[in-house]
Amino acid sequence: MLPKEAAKPAEAPVPAKDPMAVRPNGDLLRQLTVGVPVVKATTASLRVSGRVEADETRMARVSAPATGRVMELEVFPGQTVKRGQVLAKLYGTELSTAQFAFVKAVSQQGLMQRAAARAQQLLKADVIGAAEVQRREAELLEANAELSSAHDQLRVLGMSEEAITQLQQGRTVNSLTQIVATIDGTVLERKVTTGQVVQPADTLFVIADLSRVWLVADVPEQQGGAIEMGKSVEAEVSAFPGEKIRGRLSFVSAIIDPETRTVRTRMDLANPRGRYKPAMLAVMELKDNPRQETVIPLTAVVREEDKDYVFIEKAPGEFVMRTVKLGAEHADARVLEEPWPAGQRLVLDGAFHLNNERRRLATQGS
Repeated sequence: MLPKEAAKPAEAPVPAKDPMAVRPNGDLLRQLTVGVPVVKATTASLRVSGRVEADETRMARVSAPATGRVMELEVFPGQTVKRGQVLAKLYGTELSTAQFAFVKAVSQQGLMQRAAARAQQLLKADVIGAAEVQRREAELLEANAELSSAHDQLRVLGMSEEAITQLQQGRTVNSLTQIVATIDGTVLERKVTTGQVVQPADTLFVIADLSRVWLVADVPEQQGGAIEMGKSVEAEVSAFPGEKIRGRLSFVSAIIDPETRTVRTRMDLANPRGRYKPAMLAVMELKDNPRQETVIPLTAVVREEDKDYVFIEKAPGEFVMRTVKLGAEHADARVLEEPWPAGQRLVLDGAFHLNNERRRLATQGS
């Protein structure tokens, strides 16, 4: 019988190569920068489109004091006006009726005043009794009340005190009403044309004091939850590139616009020289207070299949790609949102090239 062959020792299984591991050659290895994440002060920010708007607390809507036809227009949009300046002239019978009532009340009040004075003289001469004097004084009080009411009606219809005094002295009725500015400011809108018939409820002019304006932004609903009053703002108006405007949010709406799904925010902006004009476009950057966070440079991050990866150093000259949870981006760095092992080194610069090498080696099966 042939001697049995000696049994060969079993070969140890070859471990499968980790497709996420890579050992770069010397040239590529020298191009890599390896280190650990750093802790630094970061400021989260949100950039949104904005615009300049007039301060609504410094606006006035001038309406027609009575029904009438516009005869003359004295101002145009964009014009600066002073309080009391004539904006337009309105013709209407309501004013003439009120003026006639005032003139009649003035005459009646004068008559009752003289009658009361005459009654006092007759009482002293014992010609009439005290009851007659009291009756005439009551008539004078009624005349005074009617005059005061007629005077107030003229003020409601837009007549100035000076014009009312002239009417009282001259007793000449004029059916032309002057529509005047109620504040100093700029005419933003003129909603009337010559010859147009207007009603008391119609707004004819919109005037705004532009010495202080609003910088307004509509923040998307998804980011609106983190927005609050007092947040720092750095803005740039398109008309003045490179010029930074710094301030804080003075208002954050408590409701969401159901049509745009945005939250309205604003910042107050001093405008003494009138440089910032309503409807100017701007970019607003809303910033949080600085805080200490662990960050890695953007050059350390590899993005694949909607995931973020970094290369950690497994051994000298050997690296393994691992997923990592990252937060906001600040300048050239990303925030690590999970604890990082103390002393664990990773590729800080060159991760893109290292990943290309890993994929090349995986394709070759080496």
